[in-house]
Amino acid sequence: MTDLRTESVFTWGAPPLKFGPGAADEVGYDVARLGVRRVLVLTDPRIAATGLPARIGEALKAAGVDYAVYDRAHSEPTDESLRAAAAVAAELAGETEFDAFVAVGGGSVIDTGKAVNLLSTSGGDLMDYVNKPVGEGLAPRKPPKPLIAVPTTAGTGSESTPVCVLDILGLKVKSGISHPSLRPVLAVVDPLVTLSLPAAVTAASGMDIVCHALESYTARHYTTFLRHTADTRVAYNGANPVSDTWSEKALELVARSFRRAVLVGTDLNARTDMMMAATFAGMGFGNAGVHLPHACAYPIAGMVREYRPAGFDADHAMVPHGQSVSLTAPAAFRFTFPTDPDRHLRAASLLSGGAATDAAPVERLPEALIALMRDIGIPSGVAAVGFTSDDVGALVEGALKQQRLLSVSPRTPAAEDLAGIFAASMENW
Repeated sequence: MTDLRTESVFTWGAPPLKFGPGAADEVGYDVARLGVRRVLVLTDPRIAATGLPARIGEALKAAGVDYAVYDRAHSEPTDESLRAAAAVAAELAGETEFDAFVAVGGGSVIDTGKAVNLLSTSGGDLMDYVNKPVGEGLAPRKPPKPLIAVPTTAGTGSESTPVCVLDILGLKVKSGISHPSLRPVLAVVDPLVTLSLPAAVTAASGMDIVCHALESYTARHYTTFLRHTADTRVAYNGANPVSDTWSEKALELVARSFRRAVLVGTDLNARTDMMMAATFAGMGFGNAGVHLPHACAYPIAGMVREYRPAGFDADHAMVPHGQSVSLTAPAAFRFTFPTDPDRHLRAASLLSGGAATDAAPVERLPEALIALMRDIGIPSGVAAVGFTSDDVGALVEGALKQQRLLSVSPRTPAAEDLAGIFAASMENW
Protein backbone atom coordinates (compact mmCIF):
# COMPACT_ATOMS: atom_id res chain seq x y z
CA MET A 1 0.00 0.00 0.00
CA THR A 2 1.18 3.53 -0.79
CA ASP A 3 2.49 5.17 2.38
CA LEU A 4 1.50 8.83 2.16
CA ARG A 5 0.52 11.14 5.00
CA THR A 6 -1.13 13.78 2.82
CA GLU A 7 -3.80 13.26 0.23
CA SER A 8 -2.96 12.27 -3.33
CA VAL A 9 -6.47 11.27 -4.45
CA PHE A 10 -9.51 13.41 -5.19
CA THR A 11 -13.01 12.38 -6.14
CA TRP A 12 -15.44 14.12 -8.46
CA GLY A 13 -19.05 13.34 -9.15
CA ALA A 14 -22.08 14.85 -10.86
CA PRO A 15 -25.43 13.56 -12.08
CA PRO A 16 -26.30 13.05 -15.74
CA LEU A 17 -27.55 16.34 -17.15
CA LYS A 18 -30.33 17.23 -19.57
CA PHE A 19 -30.10 20.94 -20.37
CA GLY A 20 -31.92 23.42 -22.58
CA PRO A 21 -35.22 25.15 -23.30
CA GLY A 22 -37.98 22.53 -23.30
CA ALA A 23 -36.04 19.96 -21.27
CA ALA A 24 -38.70 19.95 -18.52
CA ASP A 25 -41.24 18.57 -20.97
CA GLU A 26 -39.29 15.31 -21.17
CA VAL A 27 -39.29 14.46 -17.46
CA GLY A 28 -42.02 11.84 -17.80
CA TYR A 29 -40.00 9.90 -20.36
CA ASP A 30 -36.81 10.23 -18.30
CA VAL A 31 -38.45 8.99 -15.10
CA ALA A 32 -40.14 6.06 -16.84
CA ARG A 33 -36.75 4.95 -18.19
CA LEU A 34 -35.60 4.43 -14.60
CA GLY A 35 -38.11 1.61 -14.30
CA VAL A 36 -40.09 3.27 -11.51
CA ARG A 37 -43.87 3.15 -11.29
CA ARG A 38 -44.79 5.50 -8.44
CA VAL A 39 -43.15 8.82 -7.59
CA LEU A 40 -43.65 11.78 -5.29
CA VAL A 41 -43.39 15.20 -6.93
CA LEU A 42 -42.19 17.83 -4.45
CA THR A 43 -42.63 21.56 -5.01
CA ASP A 44 -43.64 24.75 -3.19
CA PRO A 45 -46.80 26.88 -3.37
CA ARG A 46 -45.31 29.51 -5.68
CA ILE A 47 -44.04 26.99 -8.21
CA ALA A 48 -47.26 24.97 -7.94
CA ALA A 49 -49.19 28.10 -8.91
CA THR A 50 -47.24 28.34 -12.18
CA GLY A 51 -48.64 25.00 -13.32
CA LEU A 52 -45.22 23.49 -13.96
CA PRO A 53 -45.52 20.63 -11.43
CA ALA A 54 -48.98 19.76 -12.79
CA ARG A 55 -47.56 19.72 -16.31
CA ILE A 56 -44.78 17.41 -15.20
CA GLY A 57 -47.37 15.25 -13.42
CA GLU A 58 -49.34 14.87 -16.63
CA ALA A 59 -46.14 13.90 -18.45
CA LEU A 60 -45.48 11.27 -15.78
CA LYS A 61 -49.00 9.93 -16.14
CA ALA A 62 -48.68 9.79 -19.92
CA ALA A 63 -45.47 7.78 -19.47
CA GLY A 64 -47.25 5.24 -17.26
CA VAL A 65 -45.89 6.54 -13.93
CA ASP A 66 -48.30 7.05 -11.04
CA TYR A 67 -47.59 10.13 -8.91
CA ALA A 68 -48.61 12.14 -5.88
CA VAL A 69 -47.75 15.78 -5.17
CA TYR A 70 -46.38 17.48 -2.05
CA ASP A 71 -46.63 21.24 -2.69
CA ARG A 72 -45.77 22.72 0.71
CA ALA A 73 -41.96 22.77 0.63
CA HIS A 74 -40.63 25.61 2.77
CA SER A 75 -38.53 28.46 1.39
CA GLU A 76 -35.19 28.20 3.26
CA PRO A 77 -36.11 24.80 4.80
CA THR A 78 -35.89 24.18 8.52
CA ASP A 79 -35.54 21.06 10.58
CA GLU A 80 -39.26 21.37 11.38
CA SER A 81 -40.34 21.86 7.76
CA LEU A 82 -38.28 18.87 6.61
CA ARG A 83 -39.70 16.61 9.31
CA ALA A 84 -43.20 17.79 8.34
CA ALA A 85 -42.53 17.09 4.66
CA ALA A 86 -41.25 13.60 5.47
CA ALA A 87 -44.33 12.90 7.58
CA VAL A 88 -46.73 13.98 4.81
CA ALA A 89 -44.72 11.98 2.28
CA ALA A 90 -45.18 8.88 4.44
CA GLU A 91 -48.93 9.52 4.58
CA LEU A 92 -49.12 9.97 0.81
CA ALA A 93 -47.12 6.79 0.27
CA GLY A 94 -49.42 4.70 2.43
CA GLU A 95 -48.59 1.01 2.28
CA THR A 96 -46.84 1.31 -1.07
CA GLU A 97 -43.53 3.17 -0.97
CA PHE A 98 -42.59 5.67 -3.64
CA ASP A 99 -40.01 4.33 -6.09
CA ALA A 100 -38.48 7.74 -6.74
CA PHE A 101 -38.81 11.47 -6.08
CA VAL A 102 -39.05 14.42 -8.49
CA ALA A 103 -38.17 17.83 -7.01
CA VAL A 104 -39.49 20.79 -9.02
CA GLY A 105 -38.33 24.13 -7.63
CA GLY A 106 -35.38 26.07 -6.32
CA GLY A 107 -32.68 24.82 -4.01
CA SER A 108 -35.09 24.76 -1.07
CA VAL A 109 -37.38 22.31 -2.87
CA ILE A 110 -34.54 20.14 -4.11
CA ASP A 111 -33.03 20.04 -0.63
CA THR A 112 -36.45 19.10 0.75
CA GLY A 113 -36.52 16.25 -1.75
CA LYS A 114 -33.11 15.07 -0.56
CA ALA A 115 -34.20 15.11 3.08
CA VAL A 116 -37.53 13.37 2.43
CA ASN A 117 -35.74 10.72 0.38
CA LEU A 118 -33.18 10.18 3.14
CA LEU A 119 -35.71 9.92 5.96
CA SER A 120 -38.11 7.72 4.01
CA THR A 121 -35.39 5.19 3.18
CA SER A 122 -33.07 5.32 6.21
CA GLY A 123 -35.46 6.32 8.98
CA GLY A 124 -34.26 7.87 12.22
CA ASP A 125 -34.34 11.55 13.10
CA LEU A 126 -33.11 14.34 10.86
CA MET A 127 -30.41 15.36 13.36
CA ASP A 128 -28.86 11.89 13.04
CA TYR A 129 -27.59 12.97 9.63
CA VAL A 130 -26.83 16.69 10.12
CA ASN A 131 -23.11 17.42 9.98
CA LYS A 132 -21.09 17.44 13.20
CA PRO A 133 -20.84 19.20 15.62
CA VAL A 134 -24.44 20.38 15.13
CA GLY A 135 -25.79 16.87 14.49
CA GLU A 136 -24.51 13.32 14.62
CA GLY A 137 -23.12 13.27 11.07
CA LEU A 138 -24.21 9.68 10.40
CA ALA A 139 -24.14 8.20 6.91
CA PRO A 140 -27.46 7.03 5.39
CA ARG A 141 -28.38 3.58 6.68
CA LYS A 142 -29.75 2.52 3.28
CA PRO A 143 -29.23 3.78 -0.26
CA PRO A 144 -31.74 6.56 -1.07
CA LYS A 145 -34.25 6.17 -3.92
CA PRO A 146 -33.64 7.95 -7.24
CA LEU A 147 -34.15 11.73 -7.05
CA ILE A 148 -34.70 13.72 -10.25
CA ALA A 149 -34.13 17.47 -9.85
CA VAL A 150 -35.84 20.11 -12.00
CA PRO A 151 -34.45 23.47 -10.81
CA THR A 152 -36.56 26.58 -11.32
CA THR A 153 -33.97 29.13 -10.14
CA ALA A 154 -30.41 29.77 -11.20
CA GLY A 155 -28.61 29.62 -7.90
CA THR A 156 -27.97 26.78 -5.52
CA GLY A 157 -26.80 24.18 -8.02
CA SER A 158 -28.49 21.68 -5.70
CA GLU A 159 -29.34 19.61 -8.76
CA SER A 160 -25.60 18.81 -9.00
CA THR A 161 -24.64 18.40 -5.36
CA PRO A 162 -24.78 15.83 -2.53
CA VAL A 163 -25.69 18.50 0.05
CA CYS A 164 -28.93 19.47 1.80
CA VAL A 165 -28.95 22.77 3.74
CA LEU A 166 -31.40 23.62 6.53
CA ASP A 167 -32.08 25.98 9.43
CA ILE A 168 -31.92 24.36 12.86
CA LEU A 169 -34.54 26.50 14.57
CA GLY A 170 -33.74 25.56 18.16
CA LEU A 171 -30.08 26.46 17.71
CA LYS A 172 -30.68 29.49 15.47
CA VAL A 173 -28.10 28.28 12.98
CA LYS A 174 -27.96 26.76 9.52
CA SER A 175 -26.20 23.49 8.88
CA GLY A 176 -26.28 20.74 6.32
CA ILE A 177 -26.42 17.08 5.50
CA SER A 178 -23.72 15.89 3.14
CA HIS A 179 -23.28 12.47 1.59
CA PRO A 180 -22.49 11.36 -1.99
CA SER A 181 -25.63 9.23 -2.14
CA LEU A 182 -27.84 12.34 -1.79
CA ARG A 183 -26.82 13.62 -5.23
CA PRO A 184 -29.73 13.50 -7.72
CA VAL A 185 -29.57 10.78 -10.35
CA LEU A 186 -30.61 13.23 -13.07
CA ALA A 187 -30.65 17.02 -13.38
CA VAL A 188 -33.20 18.41 -15.84
CA VAL A 189 -32.35 22.07 -16.37
CA ASP A 190 -34.74 24.17 -18.45
CA PRO A 191 -34.01 27.94 -18.67
CA LEU A 192 -37.58 28.65 -19.82
CA VAL A 193 -38.90 28.03 -16.30
CA THR A 194 -36.87 30.98 -14.93
CA LEU A 195 -38.23 33.68 -17.25
CA SER A 196 -40.88 34.81 -14.76
CA LEU A 197 -38.57 35.01 -11.72
CA PRO A 198 -38.60 38.44 -10.03
CA ALA A 199 -35.42 40.49 -10.26
CA ALA A 200 -34.73 40.25 -6.53
CA VAL A 201 -34.96 36.45 -6.57
CA THR A 202 -32.74 36.30 -9.65
CA ALA A 203 -30.18 38.53 -7.94
CA ALA A 204 -30.11 36.61 -4.65
CA SER A 205 -29.99 33.22 -6.36
CA GLY A 206 -27.24 34.37 -8.66
CA MET A 207 -25.02 35.53 -5.81
CA ASP A 208 -25.12 31.97 -4.53
CA ILE A 209 -23.64 30.90 -7.88
CA VAL A 210 -20.92 33.53 -7.54
CA CYS A 211 -19.95 32.44 -4.03
CA HIS A 212 -20.08 28.74 -4.92
CA ALA A 213 -17.67 29.30 -7.77
CA LEU A 214 -15.33 31.62 -5.87
CA GLU A 215 -15.23 29.53 -2.71
CA SER A 216 -14.60 26.25 -4.48
CA TYR A 217 -11.94 27.91 -6.66
CA THR A 218 -10.12 29.32 -3.61
CA ALA A 219 -10.69 26.30 -1.33
CA ARG A 220 -7.84 24.33 0.20
CA HIS A 221 -6.17 22.22 -2.41
CA TYR A 222 -7.00 18.54 -2.06
CA THR A 223 -3.31 17.65 -1.55
CA THR A 224 -3.16 19.70 1.69
CA PHE A 225 -5.56 17.45 3.60
CA LEU A 226 -4.50 14.47 5.65
CA ARG A 227 -4.87 11.29 3.67
CA HIS A 228 -8.25 9.54 3.71
CA THR A 229 -8.89 5.86 3.49
CA ALA A 230 -11.36 4.47 0.97
CA ASP A 231 -14.15 4.37 3.54
CA THR A 232 -13.58 7.86 5.00
CA ARG A 233 -13.65 9.96 1.83
CA VAL A 234 -15.95 12.98 1.99
CA ALA A 235 -18.00 14.90 -0.56
CA TYR A 236 -16.01 18.12 -0.03
CA ASN A 237 -12.42 17.12 -0.82
CA GLY A 238 -10.82 20.45 -1.76
CA ALA A 239 -9.96 22.35 -4.91
CA ASN A 240 -8.89 20.04 -7.72
CA PRO A 241 -8.32 20.30 -11.47
CA VAL A 242 -11.83 19.17 -12.41
CA SER A 243 -13.74 21.40 -9.99
CA ASP A 244 -11.50 24.33 -10.99
CA THR A 245 -12.58 23.97 -14.60
CA TRP A 246 -16.28 24.16 -13.78
CA SER A 247 -15.81 27.06 -11.35
CA GLU A 248 -13.89 29.10 -13.91
CA LYS A 249 -16.52 28.53 -16.57
CA ALA A 250 -19.29 29.50 -14.13
CA LEU A 251 -17.55 32.81 -13.40
CA GLU A 252 -17.19 33.54 -17.13
CA LEU A 253 -20.91 33.00 -17.65
CA VAL A 254 -21.78 35.15 -14.63
CA ALA A 255 -19.61 38.00 -15.88
CA ARG A 256 -21.32 37.87 -19.27
CA SER A 257 -24.95 37.54 -18.24
CA PHE A 258 -25.75 38.05 -14.54
CA ARG A 259 -26.52 41.76 -14.66
CA ARG A 260 -28.67 41.34 -17.76
CA ALA A 261 -30.59 38.39 -16.27
CA VAL A 262 -31.54 40.62 -13.32
CA LEU A 263 -32.24 43.83 -15.23
CA VAL A 264 -33.75 42.32 -18.42
CA GLY A 265 -35.36 39.16 -17.09
CA THR A 266 -36.95 38.20 -20.41
CA ASP A 267 -33.56 37.68 -22.08
CA LEU A 268 -33.52 33.92 -22.66
CA ASN A 269 -29.82 33.90 -23.56
CA ALA A 270 -28.93 35.53 -20.24
CA ARG A 271 -31.25 33.18 -18.36
CA THR A 272 -29.67 30.21 -20.13
CA ASP A 273 -26.17 31.38 -19.19
CA MET A 274 -27.18 31.71 -15.54
CA MET A 275 -28.82 28.29 -15.38
CA MET A 276 -25.68 26.81 -16.90
CA ALA A 277 -23.52 28.78 -14.46
CA ALA A 278 -25.54 27.45 -11.51
CA THR A 279 -25.12 23.86 -12.68
CA PHE A 280 -21.42 24.32 -13.44
CA ALA A 281 -20.77 25.97 -10.07
CA GLY A 282 -22.59 23.06 -8.44
CA MET A 283 -20.26 20.67 -10.24
CA GLY A 284 -17.38 22.66 -8.75
CA PHE A 285 -18.37 23.25 -5.16
CA GLY A 286 -20.28 19.99 -4.85
CA ASN A 287 -16.89 18.30 -4.94
CA ALA A 288 -14.33 20.90 -3.83
CA GLY A 289 -16.47 22.48 -1.11
CA VAL A 290 -17.26 25.99 0.09
CA HIS A 291 -15.73 27.81 3.01
CA LEU A 292 -15.81 31.17 4.84
CA PRO A 293 -18.68 33.06 3.17
CA HIS A 294 -20.98 30.07 3.60
CA ALA A 295 -19.83 29.43 7.18
CA CYS A 296 -20.59 33.07 8.02
CA ALA A 297 -23.88 32.99 6.11
CA TYR A 298 -25.41 30.24 8.20
CA PRO A 299 -25.64 32.22 11.47
CA ILE A 300 -26.75 35.33 9.55
CA ALA A 301 -29.70 33.37 8.19
CA GLY A 302 -30.29 31.43 11.38
CA MET A 303 -30.31 34.47 13.69
CA VAL A 304 -32.41 36.80 11.54
CA ARG A 305 -34.95 38.76 13.54
CA GLU A 306 -37.18 41.01 11.43
CA TYR A 307 -35.67 41.33 7.95
CA ARG A 308 -38.01 40.47 5.09
CA PRO A 309 -36.42 40.77 1.66
CA ALA A 310 -38.09 42.81 -1.04
CA GLY A 311 -39.28 40.72 -3.98
CA PHE A 312 -39.78 37.54 -1.93
CA ASP A 313 -43.19 36.26 -0.91
CA ALA A 314 -42.05 35.54 2.65
CA ASP A 315 -44.47 35.22 5.56
CA HIS A 316 -41.61 35.16 8.06
CA ALA A 317 -38.31 36.88 8.70
CA MET A 318 -35.58 35.48 6.45
CA VAL A 319 -32.33 36.31 4.70
CA PRO A 320 -32.31 34.56 1.32
CA HIS A 321 -29.35 32.22 1.11
CA GLY A 322 -27.75 34.02 -1.83
CA GLN A 323 -27.87 37.31 0.05
CA SER A 324 -26.48 35.85 3.26
CA VAL A 325 -23.47 34.24 1.57
CA SER A 326 -22.57 37.41 -0.34
CA LEU A 327 -22.60 39.82 2.60
CA THR A 328 -19.29 38.66 4.11
CA ALA A 329 -17.66 37.53 0.86
CA PRO A 330 -15.61 40.70 0.18
CA ALA A 331 -14.03 40.61 3.66
CA ALA A 332 -13.61 36.83 3.56
CA PHE A 333 -11.60 36.97 0.34
CA ARG A 334 -9.41 39.75 1.72
CA PHE A 335 -8.62 37.31 4.55
CA THR A 336 -7.83 34.37 2.25
CA PHE A 337 -5.93 36.40 -0.38
CA PRO A 338 -2.41 35.74 1.05
CA THR A 339 -2.84 31.97 0.65
CA ASP A 340 -2.82 32.20 -3.16
CA PRO A 341 -2.74 35.73 -4.61
CA ASP A 342 -2.57 34.52 -8.20
CA ARG A 343 -5.73 32.44 -7.84
CA HIS A 344 -7.63 35.33 -6.21
CA LEU A 345 -6.50 37.67 -8.98
CA ARG A 346 -7.57 35.17 -11.63
CA ALA A 347 -10.99 34.90 -9.96
CA ALA A 348 -11.30 38.70 -9.88
CA SER A 349 -10.48 38.92 -13.57
CA LEU A 350 -13.04 36.26 -14.47
CA LEU A 351 -15.78 37.84 -12.35
CA SER A 352 -15.16 41.35 -13.65
CA GLY A 353 -14.87 40.25 -17.26
CA GLY A 354 -11.26 41.43 -17.30
CA ALA A 355 -12.16 45.03 -16.47
CA ALA A 356 -9.19 47.31 -15.81
CA THR A 357 -8.64 48.41 -12.21
CA ASP A 358 -6.20 50.47 -10.18
CA ALA A 359 -7.09 48.69 -6.96
CA ALA A 360 -4.40 47.04 -4.86
CA PRO A 361 -4.15 43.31 -5.60
CA VAL A 362 -5.82 42.30 -2.30
CA GLU A 363 -8.81 44.54 -3.16
CA ARG A 364 -9.47 43.36 -6.70
CA LEU A 365 -11.75 40.44 -5.89
CA PRO A 366 -13.65 42.39 -3.18
CA GLU A 367 -13.95 45.29 -5.65
CA ALA A 368 -15.42 43.04 -8.36
CA LEU A 369 -17.87 41.52 -5.87
CA ILE A 370 -19.02 44.88 -4.50
CA ALA A 371 -19.51 46.35 -7.97
CA LEU A 372 -21.71 43.38 -8.91
CA MET A 373 -23.67 43.47 -5.65
CA ARG A 374 -24.42 47.16 -6.03
CA ASP A 375 -25.52 46.79 -9.63
CA ILE A 376 -28.07 44.06 -8.89
CA GLY A 377 -29.47 45.41 -5.62
CA ILE A 378 -27.95 43.14 -2.97
CA PRO A 379 -28.06 44.62 0.59
CA SER A 380 -24.97 46.66 1.42
CA GLY A 381 -23.86 44.57 4.36
CA VAL A 382 -24.77 42.62 7.47
CA ALA A 383 -26.23 45.76 9.08
CA ALA A 384 -28.71 46.09 6.22
CA VAL A 385 -30.37 42.79 7.19
CA GLY A 386 -30.79 43.79 10.83
CA PHE A 387 -27.55 43.07 12.69
CA THR A 388 -25.33 45.41 14.70
CA SER A 389 -21.84 45.24 16.17
CA ASP A 390 -23.43 43.86 19.34
CA ASP A 391 -24.30 40.69 17.39
CA VAL A 392 -20.75 39.92 16.26
CA GLY A 393 -19.98 37.57 19.13
CA ALA A 394 -23.08 35.45 18.50
CA LEU A 395 -22.44 35.43 14.75
CA VAL A 396 -18.89 34.21 15.35
CA GLU A 397 -20.17 31.48 17.65
CA GLY A 398 -22.55 30.33 14.93
CA ALA A 399 -19.85 30.35 12.27
CA LEU A 400 -17.51 28.31 14.45
CA LYS A 401 -20.10 25.52 14.44
CA GLN A 402 -19.59 25.10 10.69
CA GLN A 403 -16.42 23.04 10.99
CA ARG A 404 -17.19 21.06 7.82
CA LEU A 405 -16.94 24.35 5.90
CA LEU A 406 -14.17 26.01 7.90
CA SER A 407 -11.95 22.97 7.31
CA VAL A 408 -12.10 23.73 3.58
CA SER A 409 -10.88 27.31 4.03
CA PRO A 410 -7.39 27.87 2.65
CA ARG A 411 -6.62 29.91 5.78
CA THR A 412 -7.90 28.66 9.12
CA PRO A 413 -9.72 31.45 10.97
CA ALA A 414 -9.55 31.97 14.70
CA ALA A 415 -12.55 33.49 16.49
CA GLU A 416 -10.96 36.94 16.29
CA ASP A 417 -10.49 36.55 12.53
CA LEU A 418 -14.18 35.75 12.08
CA ALA A 419 -15.06 38.71 14.29
CA GLY A 420 -12.99 40.91 12.01
CA ILE A 421 -14.77 39.56 8.92
CA PHE A 422 -18.21 40.22 10.42
CA ALA A 423 -17.22 43.69 11.65
CA ALA A 424 -15.80 44.64 8.25
CA SER A 425 -18.96 43.34 6.57
CA MET A 426 -21.45 45.49 8.47
CA GLU A 427 -21.23 47.92 5.53
CA ASN A 428 -19.47 46.93 2.31
CA TRP A 429 -20.10 50.35 0.75
